[in-house]
Amino acid sequence: MRVLFWTELFWPYVGGVEVLSAQFIRLMRERRYEFAVVTSHGSLKLPDEDRYEDTPVHRFPFLKALSEKDIGQIAAARRRLVRLKEAFAPDLVHVQFTDPSILFHMQTADAHPAPCLVSIRVGLPDRGGPDTLVGRALRSADWVTANSAAMLAHARRLVPEITSRSCVIYNGLPGPSVALAPLPTDPPVVLCLGRIVRDKGFDLAVEALAAVARRIPAARLLIAGDGPERPALERQAQELGIADAVRFAGWVSPEAVPALINEAALVVMPSRWEEAFGLVALQAAQMGRPVVATRVGGLPEVVLHGETGLVVGKEDGAALAEAILFLLEHPDEAARLGEAARRRAADAFSMERYLDQHDALYRRLIKEVAHVGPA
Repeated sequence: MRVLFWTELFWPYVGGVEVLSAQFIRLMRERRYEFAVVTSHGSLKLPDEDRYEDTPVHRFPFLKALSEKDIGQIAAARRRLVRLKEAFAPDLVHVQFTDPSILFHMQTADAHPAPCLVSIRVGLPDRGGPDTLVGRALRSADWVTANSAAMLAHARRLVPEITSRSCVIYNGLPGPSVALAPLPTDPPVVLCLGRIVRDKGFDLAVEALAAVARRIPAARLLIAGDGPERPALERQAQELGIADAVRFAGWVSPEAVPALINEAALVVMPSRWEEAFGLVALQAAQMGRPVVATRVGGLPEVVLHGETGLVVGKEDGAALAEAILFLLEHPDEAARLGEAARRRAADAFSMERYLDQHDALYRRLIKEVAHVGPA
C-alpha cells in the first residue's frame, strides 16, 4: 500500500514532528507500506529530489511561493505535484497539518483521487469557518486525528462536521537506547530541551532558577537546543547573577537526547503556546524523569499533575520555582513521579501502540473511503 506522507519539514530537520515522522516511516515500512514524502526545503539549501533511507523525498517551495505570491512558482509547484501524484498513485495521502502547504494538496486532489488523513500536530487558530484554510482542510479530510484530546476538542469546536470522523492518536516513541540513571543530586540539574524561542518559555525557567538558587545554591539549569532567543537568555542569566549556574548545551542530536536527560533530576516545560502534545515530556518520562509543565494544550494529558509530574499555570514563574523546589527538596517523591511516568509512557505512549493505531486506520480508510469524498 502506497502512502503520500505530507509534512512541512522532514529529515535532516530534527524537531519533534520531524523526528517522529522519520521513525514512523521507517517502522511502517516494515509493515509493508511504501512511502513517498512531500515536504519543503525550509531554510536549508536541499535538493528537490532526495532519499531518506529507501524512501523518496520530494521538496517543494510551497511556503516561499505563497509568501511571495509568486503565481509562476505556485503554478510550477502544482504541475510538479500533479506529476508526482500520477506517477506514485498513492492509496492514501497522510497530511501532517502544521502549515498552509495543505492548500497545494487540496488544489491537486483530482490528479489521483485517494482518501486523505489529516493529522493535527500543532495548535490551531481560533477560526475555522468555510472561508479559512483550517476549515477547508478539515472539511476536505476523510478522517482527522489529533495528538491530544485538547487539540481534538478545539478542532471539533472549529469544524463540528468532523466530530464523527475524527479521533485522538497519542504520539509514541521507541524505548530509550540507554539505561536509566538515578536522579542526580550533586549538583541537582534542571533541564530545558527544545528550540530556543519565546513560545517555549525558557526565560521563565531562568527566572525560576534564580529563586531556586536562593534555597539550593548548587542547583543548575541546563538549556539544550538552539534558536534566536539564546542571546536574550544569556543576558537574563547574567543580569540575575546566575550566569555560572546556567549552561547552554547547544543543538543536541536526537540520538543523544536520552543520555542528556539522564544528567537531569527533572525536566521543565514552561511553554507559553498551546503545545499540541509535548514530545519532550514523553522523552523525559521514558527516562524516568518527572516533568514540571505549564497548563497549556495537550501537556496536562502527558504530564499528570501529582501522578507523573507537576503542572503549573501559564506565565507563573513563582509557581514554576516552587514546583522545581518541591521536587529537588523531596528526591524520593521526584523518583516516585518519574517511575510512574516511565511506566505510563511504556503503556499509553508506546511506539507499538502508535503504529498499530495508524496501521488499522490506514487500512480502514484505504478499504472503505478510497475514491469517495468525505462523509
